[in-house]
Amino acid sequence: MVVTQELADWRERCAEHAARADALTAGRRERRSRGRTDAVDDFLYDYYSLRPGQLRRWHPGAGTVLVDADDAPHRGWRWYADLGGGAVGLDAAALVADRGPALATSRRLLAALRGRAPHLGCFGLHEWAMVYRAGGAVGGASTGGASPRGRRHALPLRLGQAGTDAVVEAHPLRCSHVDAHRFFTPDAAPRNALVPTRETQAQLDQPGCVHVTMDVLRHATALGPACPGNLLLDCFEAARAAREVDMRASPYDVSGSGLTALRIETREGKAAYAAAQRELAAAAAPLRERLLRVCEEVLG
Repeated sequence: MVVTQELADWRERCAEHAARADALTAGRRERRSRGRTDAVDDFLYDYYSLRPGQLRRWHPGAGTVLVDADDAPHRGWRWYADLGGGAVGLDAAALVADRGPALATSRRLLAALRGRAPHLGCFGLHEWAMVYRAGGAVGGASTGGASPRGRRHALPLRLGQAGTDAVVEAHPLRCSHVDAHRFFTPDAAPRNALVPTRETQAQLDQPGCVHVTMDVLRHATALGPACPGNLLLDCFEAARAAREVDMRASPYDVSGSGLTALRIETREGKAAYAAAQRELAAAAAPLRERLLRVCEEVLG
């Protein structure tokens, strides 16, 4: 079913979306203007190759047509088509031609998570395993490339290197996400109960994983203009919340970012982390359902 949006409606939505995006990205833009960085907040932009301007663009989404849109900026954007009579809408065929494999992967991963119960026993130890016996060098912190050598972030370790290593050695590692596990140090990787790969991702991903929650942003950006603007920003907010929990539970001192540590090396910290996992999973579940519906509509 095709939905149409009149001129006044889509203009208002464009303006509201831009204001919301500007508020969400204010910190990133201010830091960039001053040549500063933040290990917590900048991660989403750098890891997912995301720009504030990209978030600011409002898209009506798959199945929605803008009418009286002769002056709509969408006409100059990729994967849009002139539908005649002043209307403009998504060119789904062109989008699938360019991004079909990525969209199919998103659909497969999102569908696999449907109805799957969250597991809450990892306690965020993946970040600890990424610095286990790593020494003091800082590796490539925020890229999506090959596993770096050394620490991923230029932040001090709360417990120091020896204390951090001791926590890893005192706990079983149960990381199930390929994009976390691939950054484990060579000494930490054999300690993990699983060996996640791209081939097993749909089988191993689970809703309690903070990286799975962050991945709603990956799926939203993969969908491009097929993803409605409000869903994109909802996914960004969910991913940011997961990133904060991720770093609060990490071995790093994140007080410089205004965050308090979730001390997962203690009983109280473990309980707090599990509660945060549960909350993140509950917030992300409806987002994944919305994303899956978009995938199915586009790929149909």
